[in-house]
Amino acid sequence: MSSNPDDAPAPPPATAGEGAVSRQEFDALFSAVRTWGRWADADRGAWNRVTPEQVRRAAALVRSGTLVPMARPWDTAPGPDNNKPALHYMSDLGDVEPPEPTTHKDFIAVDYHGKAVSHLDALSHIAYRGQLYEGRAAQECIDAGGARFGAVSALGPLVTRGVLLDLPTVFGVPWLEPGRAVHAADLVAAEQALGVTIGEGDAVLLRSGSLRRRQERGAWNTGAASAGLHVDAMPLLAERGIALLGGDGDSDVRPSPVDGLHSPVHALAVAAMGVPLLDNLDLEALSAASASTGRYEFLLLVAPLNIPGATGSPVSPVAVL
Repeated sequence: MSSNPDDAPAPPPATAGEGAVSRQEFDALFSAVRTWGRWADADRGAWNRVTPEQVRRAAALVRSGTLVPMARPWDTAPGPDNNKPALHYMSDLGDVEPPEPTTHKDFIAVDYHGKAVSHLDALSHIAYRGQLYEGRAAQECIDAGGARFGAVSALGPLVTRGVLLDLPTVFGVPWLEPGRAVHAADLVAAEQALGVTIGEGDAVLLRSGSLRRRQERGAWNTGAASAGLHVDAMPLLAERGIALLGGDGDSDVRPSPVDGLHSPVHALAVAAMGVPLLDNLDLEALSAASASTGRYEFLLLVAPLNIPGATGSPVSPVAVL
């Protein structure tokens, strides 16, 4: 990794329409990365790749024992990137139950599939052409009672090796501008610059620096414009056999390069590859910790709520360095 920003690789261009992909090309890509029929426990998808041996190897990465949480604060304030704010109010101020001991209680609720809450997408969250992962018909598996296939309760907790691809650090910029697409070549360049190699069962976390940009420039509509992966990066991740993909956005570059698909990376990862997604992480502290140690691999713990039938869950992932 270059210590001089002038020597750093150039970030990907932000040309409008750059890297456009037709639906026919996308469908061929979907078929190429699809892993349907691979695992008996299909609604866990790529989490089947994480074996006890891989958990032990991930645990061996721990050196200092430093814990780095990656969840954003519970966001109750509306904004251009938070059109469904989370709820939090006090339901007991010590005046509801008999005195002694005084009790204080609160209520929380959230429509978490959005741009503001750190959350996990389970395999029931995304269907493409009416099909969930494994070719299950979405209308037959999901109704008002929830999901009967691919629910977050089928996943359970995950402990595996995490890899941070810190692209602003690699490119020598404070952040990637909204709309910048991250291609397969950029992932390879990041591996080489950061001294890591993505492997079987890994969780790959992509930092674009969006939270730093938000802090310095203010909020914007991240559903309309955000840095993220181009679909041409997905065959590389499929070849490496990742178990989890996440980032400080929702993994998709926006605007989408695929006509008629608002979230093509979601479709490829979740519906084709069986890879759950971690959206809206705060990777700033992890970026600083990784830079200080020169290590961009760590033990990662993700523990979604055990909600039968849910299409995902708010989460507070933790990196252990």
